[in-house]
Amino acid sequence: MTYDSVDPTCSSASPVIKAPRFFIRRQTPSRLHPAHPVSRILSNMLPSIPETKTTVKLIPNFLFLIALVLLGSSSLLAADRGTLVREAIIYISPDATSNKLGQVERGRELILLDKSRNWLHVEALLGSANAPDPAFVLEDDEQEKTISGWILDTGIVWATTPNGDRILFGAAVDAEDEASRRHGRRGAAQDALRLYRRVYDIFPAAPLAGEALYRAADIRWQIGKADMQSRPSAREKEAYIRGEIDEQWMKQVIKKFPGSKWADLATFHLIDNKLCGEWQGSSKCPDKEADLYEKYAKEHPTSPAAPEALYNAASRRAALIEIYKTEDQAKKSEQAKNAAIAIAQQLIAQYPQSDWSSRAQTLLYLVQQSVPTYGNEIQ
Repeated sequence: MTYDSVDPTCSSASPVIKAPRFFIRRQTPSRLHPAHPVSRILSNMLPSIPETKTTVKLIPNFLFLIALVLLGSSSLLAADRGTLVREAIIYISPDATSNKLGQVERGRELILLDKSRNWLHVEALLGSANAPDPAFVLEDDEQEKTISGWILDTGIVWATTPNGDRILFGAAVDAEDEASRRHGRRGAAQDALRLYRRVYDIFPAAPLAGEALYRAADIRWQIGKADMQSRPSAREKEAYIRGEIDEQWMKQVIKKFPGSKWADLATFHLIDNKLCGEWQGSSKCPDKEADLYEKYAKEHPTSPAAPEALYNAASRRAALIEIYKTEDQAKKSEQAKNAAIAIAQQLIAQYPQSDWSSRAQTLLYLVQQSVPTYGNEIQ
């Protein structure tokens, strides 16, 4: 699924993007150390008079009360983390007639601070009201602010919500579908990105966590790729000149879910950063790119992207047939033809049910018929 970019600023090919700021983490002590033996120490230092002894005996009790307060605060700060599957207004007090502090979008993280009847006191991260189209702005690129206020206790998924991971995943799918429509809801792509990410953030051990994290990374990658391709530098032959799409989230998928098909797909995406902008009629680019795709297919034979990788390799070998001719390298042209045929046949035999297999069949036919697949020549 792809999204049309409108002056994207979310994840560009060249700027370095800061680490995603999705959570508001609070470091709370895992345990409270017992009070020091203050009474024993002080009783040895002070005169043995009733008033002093009475005061000393109160100190451990006072420390104990402090410990209880701190423990209660720790429990509160470590309270539920959740997210919205709807847009919500955040109010200054638990009253719909009170002043509005802002609007919280789908997928924004909430930290529960307190409850009052059907109202929740939360801390939320709000996006910038001055940002461009929020569908193409990433959380870590926005001028965001954290705000505390009250929202109605509806449409919020917590870590304790039954089937919470599936609820969030379904909401993300709906948002992604909305984003794909011509006149879909404004900001739907960004909603989908956040909601997918929250599945992993809140339910990291859920069966859907790996796919959700990959889908979030995929949306971010598509937006970044559209941004990169919209720049004049996208036409540069050398990849290092046009900059890179931010790889952080794709690498996180690979790290968190190694050996999974989601890691395989993330690895496939990373090839984009190694491709040339335009070949400019040079054999160097398609030859290098064919090697990259062949290597991927060999190392990830069970990946859902393996058939596409083989097709990309075969199509580049086929293009080299004509390119080598323009460079007066007849022998290499013939070698490229044989390689294109072999890779296409491998794809057809190894992945017969894939759509890429049918496309490979067409490519194979054209190469065998000596029909050019690159250039403007018409026979």
